[in-house]
Amino acid sequence: MSGLQCLASENIWFDKPRYDEAEKRFYEGANGPAQQQSSSNAGGDQELVSRMKSLELENQSLHKVVEDMRTVLQKLESRVAMLEKNPASVTVSCAKAAPVQQVKVENGGDDDDDFDLFGSDEDDAEAERIKQERVEAYAAKKAKKPALIAKSSILLDVKPWDDETDMVKLEECVRSVQADGLLWGASKLVPVGYGIKKLQINCVVEDDKVGTDMLEEEITKFEDYVQSVDVAAFNKI
Repeated sequence: MSGLQCLASENIWFDKPRYDEAEKRFYEGANGPAQQQSSSNAGGDQELVSRMKSLELENQSLHKVVEDMRTVLQKLESRVAMLEKNPASVTVSCAKAAPVQQVKVENGGDDDDDFDLFGSDEDDAEAERIKQERVEAYAAKKAKKPALIAKSSILLDVKPWDDETDMVKLEECVRSVQADGLLWGASKLVPVGYGIKKLQINCVVEDDKVGTDMLEEEITKFEDYVQSVDVAAFNKI
């Protein structure tokens, strides 16, 4: 007997792997729907839980809204009760808010002259008097305010005749000039040349009372010491 014949006579399962694969697929197909159903049940439970949580949140918010409305309603009820207890005060306040002008009409009078639709001459006179009083009071108040005084700062150069002039005496002469609205300030000696120095002195004046011409005229009267007077600077204050 040849080897091929021996194999043919033997009871051997050559197709076992194919049957095993078919069995495996069968069981996988049988178990697949159950797994899908369990997963779908788990998903449904999760959705139900989320919906319950959202409903709880909505319920809490609704409770809060109801509590707020209840508080407002209680305030309104207390206010209405207070108004019901004191109706007289409400009537008085309404009367003050909207006064009604009463017009007296005599019975049996058909003359239209009794009704003054545009006001009487007495009202016009009273209004004119009040206006005049206000104008006079404003004018008196404005007159009490101090008027603004215009002032200027002047820097003068006072030159002597020569280097032998007593500059201390010259400054005394300059400061001896006094007038209402004149105030002397600081001074210094400024070299001119050849040993000669000029007096540079500052003063503040009221423009309506003192001018530069008046200062020059008064200072040059001291002709024993003063040769000339010049305005070095002039500034408004």
